[in-house]
Amino acid sequence: MLIVLDVLVFGGATAGSLYALGSTVIPNAGKIMDALAGRPQHRFEPLATLVRAENRIAVRRWSSASARSTWQQREAA
Repeated sequence: MLIVLDVLVFGGATAGSLYALGSTVIPNAGKIMDALAGRPQHRFEPLATLVRAENRIAVRRWSSASARSTWQQREAA
């Protein structure tokens, strides 16, 4: 009976530790494999992303402003 209890306790502890290890390693497996293969990591450039977003917003504002003025000119005529 003691052997069954030992198997349950240590088996549960082993299963829990494997689950914790797997849940932390599997989401980052691609990064880990890239590091092991010696591939460079992608650069983190939040400012470049922000500049592209700001340019898109500016273009949309510019295009909507020109469309709005054309529509107002048609209404005035």
